[in-house]
This record gives sequence, C-alpha cells and structure tokens, in this order.
Amino acid sequence: MSIQYHRSRVADCDPTTLYRILWLRVQVFVVEQEAAYDELDGRDIEPGAELLWAEEGDEILATLRVLRDAHGGMRIGRVATLVAARSRGVASQLMRQAVARCEELAPSAPISLDAQKHLADWYARFGFAVSGPEFSEDDIPHVPMRRESGLSGS
Repeated sequence: MSIQYHRSRVADCDPTTLYRILWLRVQVFVVEQEAAYDELDGRDIEPGAELLWAEEGDEILATLRVLRDAHGGMRIGRVATLVAARSRGVASQLMRQAVARCEELAPSAPISLDAQKHLADWYARFGFAVSGPEFSEDDIPHVPMRRESGLSGS
C-alpha cells in the first residue's frame, strides 16, 4: 500500500478523515506527551487554514496545519506523526509540502513555527533557524523558529 499525501480546509474535509487527524494529534500531544491543552483552539477553521496529512489505507500517519500568522507571514503547526510511522520519511515529506504550500500562498513571507527544542535540528533541515529565546509550553521546552522566504531546504 502506498502513502498518499493530502491537503484540505476543515470545511472541505471528509468527517471521518478529520476525526482521524484530530485523533492523531490528541494521541501525540495529549496522551503520549501528557500535555493537557486546548487541541481544538479554533485556528483550524480560520480563513486560509489548511490541514495536510499523509495516510496509508485508512490510517493517518502524520499531519500538520498551515496558517496565516498575525503579522502577514505563514505558520506551520500541530506537526504530529504516528509512532509506527516515525523514521520512515513521512513527516519530512509532509514538511516539504507544507513549506512549498506556504511559499505558494505567500511567496515573500517568512514561515514561523514553535518547535519542541529537541526537534530544532530536524526543522533546520527545512531551512528553519531559532529566532528567539527558549520557552516552556506544557512543561516541554520549545524554541521559536523562522524560515525566511526564498531559502532551499531538504
């Protein structure tokens, strides 16, 4: 079975697929990482917000979302990968697609994200650099990261 990559606004997403995407995010962030937070924060339904995901058969392997940030740039967030799909290149392919989509939507805008600190080097592979001081979110160390427009990444 091959991995399929998709993109959709929440309003256009099949309800079962949307459920599986949200289930994966809760499994990774709330259950695995024990971070009790507002998963349904309203940002998924903002104008211009898009969900990207990878699936194999009926299983969502990885997901993320692309948003417009308050300062005219783009933002990637809620990057989550199923434990069984890690180290298979699925999340890397999804990140490349997210960066390309951000550049398509706002060619001259920077792209921001908040990375768990231990994943900063992974995000650096896609052209992101730490852009501010470390902070704690749900007792997990994070760093803000930014990718300037026109960069190439792996």
